[in-house]
Amino acid sequence: MYWIGFDIGSSSIKAALISADDGSFVCMAQYPEKEMSMTSINPGWAEQDPEVWWKNLCIATKKLLSENNIDKNNIKGIGISYQMHGLVVVDKDLNPLRPSIIWCDSRAVATGENLFQKVGKEKCVDHLLNSPGNFTLSKLKWVKDKEPDTYQKIHKFMLPGDFIALRLSGKCVTTPSGLSEGIMWDFKKNDLADWLLEAAEIDPKLVSKIFPSFSEQGYVNKQGALDSGLPEGIPIMYRAGDQPNNALSLNVMEPGQIAATGGTSGVVYAISGQENTREHTRINSFAHTNHTAQKTRIGKLLCINGTGIQYSWIKNELTHGLSYNDMNQQAETIPIGSNDLCILPFGNGAERMLENCRKGSRILNLNFNIHKTPHLFRAALEGIAFAFVHGMEILQNDGVDIQSIKAGNDNLFRAGIFSKTISTLTKSRIDIVETTGAVGAARAAAYAFGDFASIGEATASDAIQLTYEPDNQKLNEYKQAYEIWKRALNEYID
Repeated sequence: MYWIGFDIGSSSIKAALISADDGSFVCMAQYPEKEMSMTSINPGWAEQDPEVWWKNLCIATKKLLSENNIDKNNIKGIGISYQMHGLVVVDKDLNPLRPSIIWCDSRAVATGENLFQKVGKEKCVDHLLNSPGNFTLSKLKWVKDKEPDTYQKIHKFMLPGDFIALRLSGKCVTTPSGLSEGIMWDFKKNDLADWLLEAAEIDPKLVSKIFPSFSEQGYVNKQGALDSGLPEGIPIMYRAGDQPNNALSLNVMEPGQIAATGGTSGVVYAISGQENTREHTRINSFAHTNHTAQKTRIGKLLCINGTGIQYSWIKNELTHGLSYNDMNQQAETIPIGSNDLCILPFGNGAERMLENCRKGSRILNLNFNIHKTPHLFRAALEGIAFAFVHGMEILQNDGVDIQSIKAGNDNLFRAGIFSKTISTLTKSRIDIVETTGAVGAARAAAYAFGDFASIGEATASDAIQLTYEPDNQKLNEYKQAYEIWKRALNEYID
């Protein structure tokens, strides 16, 4: 018997099966092979048709079953992970009224700021742990203000994962975790922030029925089964946004634990047991998947836009075909600190952790008589690592106690220079684990159903691929290099 997990990204849809016996990974499929397109009719806008997500999910599911000779009747249930912060609006017939305004769309920045000023900083920070920002509620308010005819036809609004569950089950359902990522959850009341919806002039009746993240949230209906190839009647047991789900996939569930990713952008997702924040302008705080009124579990998310994209830019533009492994090996020949060559990696748009500073990347202290290409490679890896360390200092200032770091098996964390720098400066061990969001969602569903006693038990079959320990003998060298980088950062911000 199996559980199936879906990861609804903005690039592709992934479907994975895990064994109901021990949680081990069985197989995975992805569709499309190339990235899904986005529509951007104005600068800063990004939209996708939610029906395309559903179509691609159905193709990925049928591909998964057929290519691996899986009997659909051996699938027990479903878990869903999805791209965060998006907005889907449907009419009374449960059909989308417009394309989804997805996570990277920035049209609602001013709308969110107006709501923040209207309601007040103190109430937003105390009750929401965030400002309304450019999140789901602000995007809905934008639709109300700019597209009133569309707004009048809305039966329910939802997040991307809620829409997929709707297509599977025919039911409009959401979660506290999802509402918190849309900045609609009142942590003081442990309920919908109806006062914020009132301030935005949004009818609370447009909010779907609320279920816990781990619970029976609906069942695959006849149409959902026909379209997807899944058996009718199996339960949807779990859903969460991609970053909380990535943390769950790594069994990051308790205070002091950190999940980190180093893709095109970088994310540090830390678990806290406190419902407060001092850094609401630089990080975001959401209800983690296991948050309850009785047991506070807040996911504090810090995003760094300029990380892997910088290293890939260097590879593509300056190396004439070198692999990342070749670049990493050359970088290892250079001493810690890259002979004072310093790179600030913030060349991928506004950086929230730097108070939305947007000045581009910088290469500093370049000496034509000293520095060669390998220096550039090492300085790039160190610069990205220093950005992660700086982000973790911001999280520590927000009350996070860093005890352990787990990361997925991506290119940056496999680079020894990168991970050793972070490990040494944060005095934390880093474990690299091979897993995916779709696998994590499947395991979460199995846990919710009762097949496993804990997420730790569900993920027990995952092997640690690599471990990095702090290099205390070279701590001073790392500190000196980091201080040079921080001085450059402070000058950059000023």
